[in-house]
Order: sequence, then C-alpha cells, then structure tokens
Amino acid sequence: MSSKQFIVEVEPAIEAKDGKPSMGPVYRSIFAKDGFPPPIDGLDSCWDVFRLSVEKYPDNRMLGTRELVNGKHGPYVWLTYKQVYDKVIRVGNAIRACGVEPGGRCGIYGANCAEWVMSMEACNAHGLYCVPLYDTLGAGAVEFIICHAEVKIAFVEEKKLPELLKTFPAAGEYLKRIVSFGKVAPEQKEQAENFGVAIHSWDEFLSLGDDKHFDLPLKKKSDICTIMYTSGTTGDPKGVLISNNSIVTLIAGVRRLLGSANESLDSNDVYLSFLPLAHIFDRVIEECFINHGASIGFWRGDVKLLIEDIGELKPTIFCAVPRVLDRIYSGLQQKITAGGFLKRNLFNLAYSYKLHNMKGGSKHTEASPLSDKIVFSKVKQGLGGNVRIILSGAAPLAPHVEAYLKVVTCAHVLQGYGLTETCAGTFVSLPNEMDMLGTVGPPVPNLDARLESVPEMNYDALASKPQGEICIRGDVLFSGYFKREDLTKEVLVDGWFHTGDIGEWQPDGSMKIIDRKKNIFKLSQGEYVAVENLENVYGLVSDIDAVWIYGNSFESCLVAVANPNKQAVERYAEAHNISGDFESLCENPKIKEYILGELTRIGKEKKLKGFEFVKAVHLDPVPFDMERDLLTPTFKKKRPQMLKYYQDVIDNMYKTINKK
Repeated sequence: MSSKQFIVEVEPAIEAKDGKPSMGPVYRSIFAKDGFPPPIDGLDSCWDVFRLSVEKYPDNRMLGTRELVNGKHGPYVWLTYKQVYDKVIRVGNAIRACGVEPGGRCGIYGANCAEWVMSMEACNAHGLYCVPLYDTLGAGAVEFIICHAEVKIAFVEEKKLPELLKTFPAAGEYLKRIVSFGKVAPEQKEQAENFGVAIHSWDEFLSLGDDKHFDLPLKKKSDICTIMYTSGTTGDPKGVLISNNSIVTLIAGVRRLLGSANESLDSNDVYLSFLPLAHIFDRVIEECFINHGASIGFWRGDVKLLIEDIGELKPTIFCAVPRVLDRIYSGLQQKITAGGFLKRNLFNLAYSYKLHNMKGGSKHTEASPLSDKIVFSKVKQGLGGNVRIILSGAAPLAPHVEAYLKVVTCAHVLQGYGLTETCAGTFVSLPNEMDMLGTVGPPVPNLDARLESVPEMNYDALASKPQGEICIRGDVLFSGYFKREDLTKEVLVDGWFHTGDIGEWQPDGSMKIIDRKKNIFKLSQGEYVAVENLENVYGLVSDIDAVWIYGNSFESCLVAVANPNKQAVERYAEAHNISGDFESLCENPKIKEYILGELTRIGKEKKLKGFEFVKAVHLDPVPFDMERDLLTPTFKKKRPQMLKYYQDVIDNMYKTINKK
C-alpha cells in the first residue's frame, strides 16, 4: 500500500451519544495543512473575477464561436475580454433601463454560447441573481422556476423561445420581458404581446441602454450571485443559493490545488464549453478560466459533432461526464478492433507496458515515451493534440474506462465529486497517482470533510475502514435553499452539509463513493440491499453500458434491466451463430442467459452475498435517457420513474422466477 498521505486530521472523532450517530475525524487536504488559501486580493465577487481579467488581459481571446459560412461551420471566431466587457456593460444598462433593480432575478435559458456568458456577467455587474432555466427537469420545470424565483426578465436561445412561451399565461405574473440571443419571429412577437410581455431581439435589446448609464452597485462577498435549481430525484426542484464567496473561495482552492500538482492554469489555456452552464460544474470551471484570462470556445450543440469541435478548438482542458467519456472509449475500442491483427497487438503491448509502469509510480509522460510517440499520439491528436487534463464529474466513471483513458490519451484523467450545494469541486483525484483509480481523490484545499456513521446501513465512520455519509464544512457551501428554510435545516446541521452520499476513506486520504443514503430497500427475508453499491459492481461488466437493479420487500430476490453493449452482443451472436438485428438479439433468451452469466461471474468475483445476485435480466437496446424521464440532467437514475416505466417487464421477470 502506498505510504503517501494526502490529508491531515484537524479535529478528533466524536462518539455516538443521545441517539446521534458517531462522526469520524475532520480532515482537510495536505495542501491546506497550514491553513486554507487566503482570499485573493480585490476578488470579492464574480464580477471582480471578470473585471480584473479585463484589466489584466484586455486583448486575450475570451469567447469563441464557430460561425456558419455557406451552410458549413468555419473556424472559431473570437471576442476578446475587452470586446466582451463592452457588450456586457451595454446588456447591463439595458436591463436596468427596463426597471430591473439589483437583487432582481434574471433567467437564462438555452445552450452554452457567448450571449449566455454575457447575460450572466451583466447579472454579476449589477448584483442581479442569475437564474438558469433548463427544460431537462421536465416541461413544467421552467414555469416552476420562473414563478418560484420570481424571474422578471429572461434571456433565451432563439430556438427555445417556443418552449418559453408555453409557460404563459402562468409565468406572466412575474416574467415581463424576454430577450432572444438572436432574432424574434413576427408570430412570436405577436404571441408575446398578447400575453402582455415585451420581447426583443438581441441587437434591439442592447440599444435600449445606449443613452443611459447606471452605476454598478457595490457587491459584497455574502451577496447571492446565482440561484441554481437542482433536479433532485424526487419532488420539486430546489433553488440552491450560491454566494459570491462560495465561488471566489472555490477559485482560490482550485488555484492552490493545481499549483501544488504543477498543473496551474494560465492565459494560454483553452476550454471547450459543452457541459450545461445551467449546472454548477461547468459554471465554476468557466469562472476559473475567466480568472486566468484563458479562452472558452463553445461547441455546436450536437454530441455527434463533438469530436470535430474538439479537433477545431484544440482545448487544453476537457471536462466531461462519464457518458461522453464512455462514448470516446467505445469509439477507440472499435477503431482498434478494426485495425487488423498487427496494429491491435502493437496497441495492446504498448498499453500493458505503459499501464504497468504507471502503476509502478511513473508519471504518464515518462511511463513509455516510445509508446506515446508510435501508438498513443494518434489518440492524443484525435482530441486536438493539446489536452493535458481530462476531468470527469457528475456521476461515477467506470474504473476500466478511467484506467484506459489515463494510458491512451497522454493526459491526466481526474475524477471529481461535488454537489451544487458545495459549489461543485469538493474532492478531486490528483495527477500521476494511479492508486487513486476508482476514487474521487482527496478533498479540495478549501474545505473540511468528515464521515458520519449510518447505523441502519451498517456504515461505521470509526471502523478501521471508515465508511459513512460524507459531510462538508467551509465557505464553499451554499447559503440555503430559496424559500425552503425547512429543507435547508434538514441538510445543514451545525455548519456541516450532509451530502446524502456514502463514502469510504482510502488509506492515502482519497474518498471512494460507495453508495447513496436513500437508495436502500429490504428484500422479503429482511436483508438490506444497498442498490447503488451493487450497480457499481455489476457495472464492471464490460458487455453492458448501464444497469438498473430492482428489488422490493415482497420479493426474495433482485432483478435487473441492462443496456447491453451493441458491439459485444453482436460479437457474441456472431460467434454463436445467433441471427437477428440488435433489437431482436436483446430479446433472445440465449443472449439474456449470456449477460446474466456475466453479471453472476462478476458477482462471484467480487464476493457478493447470495441475496445480492441478480436472478433475471431484461435487455433494453435503447440506453436509459432523459427523453423517457429515466435520468436526471446529470445522468442519475430516477428510480421511481424507472419502476413506472419498466413495471410490466419487472412483473414478468418475477412471475417467471416464482414459477421455477
């Protein structure tokens, strides 16, 4: 085991008493052993982040967009920091000219683009609350957020206008003005005016403030800069209040972390903006980039064209969710399989040699320079050639995918963990530490972390292998749920935010996410099943892309619905002379038997208990998706909705099992 230690203890454990569960010791990052990074001078608000970079780097490229030329997307066209600043001042004056005062709520709705960031910075300038609206929460969510947050003015991507207009007349009680990122069609203008709402094209709106000048209000660290509504897997969306202080604290922490790992950001860095700005993960990364005077290029909004955008932009930092990285992984696997015997063997040889050296402690750049040059440079070029850090967040990345990408991309592949309530980055794994594979690394150096025991799930924070609910304390925490003091009190206790995620400290101070507090149920014999943990085990089967495990207290065993890997199933079918297209293969009993066999094999390998084995599986060729409301926008399973959707399938599986 590595003797390295990446955390230091700052407060002792607390034993259980008066019905309160025990709590493990309080730890913080080794990079903060002499205290958290001091606040950066003059950096008190998100507006300061942008304003100071405009002063320091006025001519640096800030926001890039691929323009449509003769129906084709050309190269990236850039606006400098100063050009963006001048537009932001105009947007801000126009908002104020419409009578929206500091503290007012401003909605932003649409895919990431330059106008999105400009609208956000105008909010930052005038002390308005930026409220991202997004429809992946379900059709009623946009209307709910507008009414709940009392949004007065909304900026909208042109193609989202019809969606926004659907929220009227209900939304009209609060929303009095709509601004399109582009144009407005005459019929939309008419429709809006019928609802008594003013609607403007982007250029028309900007001119509204041209003859006016509004002083920028003084902004405090404690001021709220954004209300982010989070999906949650149950109930209405919750409005998370994020203060200026949360974001500037996080920026200082990330700066210290990257500096300590010799991977500091600078003004030459380039970021591909495609994860939604409506979520905290992307928002915070872009703030870090703006803080360094670096460049942000926007994707075209189509996952199929993502690799092409990467090739054109040549980013240095690539942030993604596991779903995108799984796609890249499958794509590379296919290419290698198709590459013929010699190429394939050369690749596998280079792979195992480099992986072996990295596991032995070599940095990825020194593990096998020859393999990098001859074999892996092609993969690196496929990602534009400049990527040095790939950061995965929002959901767990499968260890086999993480290990693979660490070797073949010639970049650091890091996994992070955080919530909207903790301002995203809470734990992140470190470069060149192969032992951290499958973990989310140690805490970021601007917060304290501890585990709280969960006796009903047999998780003990004081055991030799400490396990429990992850709790976070520090300035990165949110300021509460908007208009929901009751919910805030449930999760914020004595300054500690209770995440609802179950973690396990590793000997080196990394955190491993092993379960979710709520996802637990009993089988009919009374055994507790921690379903998330099982899905992580079964997820190791490389022939499936995703799996959902189900059981209830009326049944004695578990069943599963899986999304099989198309290539794997077709390969197996071919080898065993089973004919049919992918859809019919998924219904074929022989294929089901083979997938069930794979699940059982991994269960035995990982020493699962008898009742934790899956007794039947249904194969859905269509991946779990948001369209059917089976996933949240960050790809977490909506278990109640999955049950509703697959109820018949589940009933049939149990009928068949119980007949036996």
